[in-house]
Amino acid sequence: MISTAAAPSGRSQDRSAPGPGASGCARWYERELGWPTTGSGPVELLTGVAFDVLELPAVAGFALLRRVPRTGPVAVEGPWMRLLVAAGSADELPGLLDWLEWGGIPLDLTALGAGGRITAPCPSASWPPPGEPGTPQAPGERCPQEAAVWLRPPEPGGGVEPTLPVTAFGGDGDAPDLVRLVGAAATECHRARLLRARPLPRQRRAGKG
Repeated sequence: MISTAAAPSGRSQDRSAPGPGASGCARWYERELGWPTTGSGPVELLTGVAFDVLELPAVAGFALLRRVPRTGPVAVEGPWMRLLVAAGSADELPGLLDWLEWGGIPLDLTALGAGGRITAPCPSASWPPPGEPGTPQAPGERCPQEAAVWLRPPEPGGGVEPTLPVTAFGGDGDAPDLVRLVGAAATECHRARLLRARPLPRQRRAGKG
């Protein structure tokens, strides 16, 4: 499936009740990174403002990360991986896939842009904030956002946006070019779909018999 989204992703977790420290998590993102947030059960990051998101199956995403050592921030939530890319990239995805000759091929590769949101992973490097009321303080205590975690976290105060993948051959800053990233992501998504469709050895033997 190829799509861009202007609505919340349907893959988020239950939002029925705010977890402990949710307000502190939101403040961390807003103060340290300048990223707008919404909600509290769990906290969510708004896409299409500071960044867009490429979303793909985690199995394809891990294969992608082995091929692409430098990306923007990367998070995983359940079976889905999310790669942060420059704001506006979601609108470019269909055209890029067509140009890379992936257009019309089912890939399970989607994009979230303006109007979308993702579950905010727990800030890994400095969580909980010292003295933050209502946040877990004991070492090893469960993170309130544990369903979503950073694999490659953003660096507070370092100016994340200039390092996000953008459409420009050669890339910008420490991140790769968006075209190359999308091409690698499409390849790994297609490979993952082929592997899922391959019959198991026992099924192959039964078919021959």
